[in-house]
Amino acid sequence: MYLILGIVLFVVWIGSFLVFKTAGVLIHLLLLFAILSIVMHFISGKRAV
Repeated sequence: MYLILGIVLFVVWIGSFLVFKTAGVLIHLLLLFAILSIVMHFISGKRAV
C-alpha cells in the first residue's frame, strides 16, 4: 500500500513540477510524502493485517 501511494505521489509531483513551476513548497511536499511512504513500505515489510 505504501509503495503504491509513494509511486502515485511521485508521479503527481513530476506532473505538477512540469505544469506549475511556481508552486514552490507544495510541490516539494509531495516529493517528501512520496519518499516517506516508500521508506515506510520497506520498513514495514510484509506484515499480516
